[in-house]
Amino acid sequence: MELIKLDISKSGIEIGPELKREAAEANELLHSGKGAGNDFLGWVNLPSSIGAGELEAIKAQAAKLRAKAEVVVCIGIGGSYLGAKAVLDAMSDSFELLRRKHDNPIVIFAGQNISEDYLAEMLGALADYSLAAIVISKSGTTTEPAIAFRIVKEEIERRYGKEDARERIVAITDKARGALKTLATNEGYPTFVIPDNVGGRYSVLTPVGLLPLAVGGVDIDALVGGAREMELASGAGTAFEDNLPAQYAAVRNALYRNGKKIEILGSYEPKLQNINEWWKQLYGESEGKDGKGIYPASVTLTADLHSMGQYIQEGERSMFETIISVLTPDHEVRVNSDADNLDGLNYLAGKRLNEVNKMAELGVCLAHTDGGVPNIRVEIPRIDERSLGALIYFFEKACGISGYMLGVNPFNQPGVEAYKRNMFALLEKPGYEEESKAIKARL
Repeated sequence: MELIKLDISKSGIEIGPELKREAAEANELLHSGKGAGNDFLGWVNLPSSIGAGELEAIKAQAAKLRAKAEVVVCIGIGGSYLGAKAVLDAMSDSFELLRRKHDNPIVIFAGQNISEDYLAEMLGALADYSLAAIVISKSGTTTEPAIAFRIVKEEIERRYGKEDARERIVAITDKARGALKTLATNEGYPTFVIPDNVGGRYSVLTPVGLLPLAVGGVDIDALVGGAREMELASGAGTAFEDNLPAQYAAVRNALYRNGKKIEILGSYEPKLQNINEWWKQLYGESEGKDGKGIYPASVTLTADLHSMGQYIQEGERSMFETIISVLTPDHEVRVNSDADNLDGLNYLAGKRLNEVNKMAELGVCLAHTDGGVPNIRVEIPRIDERSLGALIYFFEKACGISGYMLGVNPFNQPGVEAYKRNMFALLEKPGYEEESKAIKARL
């Protein structure tokens, strides 16, 4: 069974020779390393380069944490947590926290905000659970995760002492330098490396994503295997007609040039909601620069048809939709007949909910395209590790191609630093004295 099917028939775009040539050249740039940002192309061949030994080391460390803790706090921001959270949520029972018995530790996330209430409530909720932590940062000085790690580390050491804390804290960081690397070496924490040539938003298939997922019970061999299949199906020299990421990149760039400045990613499976969040960072941070870029937005369907659906149907015609469609659900639930039929649903009697969901998906697609919103459909066979691995690499590869077609460096993020300079100045961080005076004068 194909891992990904791409349907662009409702996009309104005919892909001509020039668009094919652009996409093929962009794909070749990713593999030749001759394009902008070529020092961050380690993700391109990452799935096929991950060795069995590396996966076994990750699984072995995950097993140690699973044996130690009922809750593992994964600390990181941006690409250091979004990919892991997206896959973990997709692979988890939607009502896991209501189950009486947990087969896996609960993985929760911190360091993605500086909310005092969030951290206080987290510490309060953790009081009755055994605890471990994974901290993810190349530098160890990024404000949000650094604050969270200081607080969680203090809690672990208070409970278990510094000696046992060494068995409960794992650092994923730079191989040779940085504050977190120094701390991990000094304290004797187990460590995994964030590759120098893989940026955060492309790092879910490195230990950054794989260790938390293994702790949470995800089959990381299958996840990497699915990504590897998509890598091989979109490699250097792959014909455009067979290269699904290149086709997706070409269509979205054609739509952008035709005035469609917003892309809405959606799915009719709520488990994929955080795939949307990971995707938004991947595309927003990669393409939004130099005054260019498709704005990445998202909806969760059918829920948002009763809110955002109105705008999508009849609002400004500046958007297109990409829908992740799941062919086969894991469970079967049917609508039964009711003698009174007060809700008028007997016409659905005997039907599976998946059939109803699919007809909603088809009906919405036709309504939105009739309303001037082009649609792209990305189908996966089911929500499992192999499919998710393929989907992750599909979007990563398409993002690199799309960024080059757009004419930007898809692997830097210079704009991210602007807020940090202002925040450090306002907090009077040492070394920011002049900036502090200037910004306070403005305020």
